[in-house]
Amino acid sequence: MNTVQQKRFNSLYQQHISALRRQGKVEQTINAYSRAVRRISEFFDQCPDKLTQQQLKDYFSALVTSHSWSTVKVDRNGLQFFYKQVLDKRWVWVDIVKPPQQKVLPAILTLKEVERIINGTRELRYQTFLLTAYSMGLRLGEVLTLQVGDMDAGHMKVHIRQGKGRKDRRVTLPQRTLEALRAYWATHRHPSLLFPAGKTAVLRHEATQVMNRSGLQRSFKVIARSCGINKPVTIHTLRHCYGAHLVEAGLNLRAIQQEMGHECPKTTALYTQLTDVTQHNTGKLINRLIDRLQLTLDGEV
Repeated sequence: MNTVQQKRFNSLYQQHISALRRQGKVEQTINAYSRAVRRISEFFDQCPDKLTQQQLKDYFSALVTSHSWSTVKVDRNGLQFFYKQVLDKRWVWVDIVKPPQQKVLPAILTLKEVERIINGTRELRYQTFLLTAYSMGLRLGEVLTLQVGDMDAGHMKVHIRQGKGRKDRRVTLPQRTLEALRAYWATHRHPSLLFPAGKTAVLRHEATQVMNRSGLQRSFKVIARSCGINKPVTIHTLRHCYGAHLVEAGLNLRAIQQEMGHECPKTTALYTQLTDVTQHNTGKLINRLIDRLQLTLDGEV
């Protein structure tokens, strides 16, 4: 973009951010929708207010071959918002056919592998973070935004605020996790945050931001590799592991659904496919059922 176009882009981009905030969009949506505007501008190297319908089609044709369906869908929603709320233009719908959905089961770590990762983590802040994520089945963002006031040691519960779908829930707080959180918080004593940003205790105590998301993900991958774990894992894998391990422990699916904040029972039921114990128990129960049939298989051959 030349200087004039860049200046116009900056102005429209800020209007886009302001419109998103006025409509009460959550930070994750603001980041995703604004990224859509940046991406298409970089693709054509021009301010997006003058793009033709054919250019939009060309852009999405390229996007579906290079990015996931969820990214394509979010980009289209973001650009639609930009056209309507910022440019005050009619959005001409770009038809995109969703590719056949592939059902891929997530990688699952054994309890021993989770133990290796936490024990193999050298920094206390990462150790505590990973233990917290696993032991309560929390999403990365849910752990990051935990505050001191969310801990209810009296009832051994944690108040998860504005989780997925902007919904609150209360989850079980294991005693060992409470002790770990207390020990880590004592190293920085931030007035509200449990996982503040900063490389030193002083910086963490004075921090206004939480730990960096992408930095945590990168560190987790390095830690996993250093522990000899070659499965395709991320911090979110710990949440899946928690669900699968609860199934193995015999907790009923309804209780697991409540703990993990799943809206749909089908999501929770996925964990029954991720554990050998469940598969073994299924076979054992089926055989036990069939063995109850009083049969006399002596018919003619």
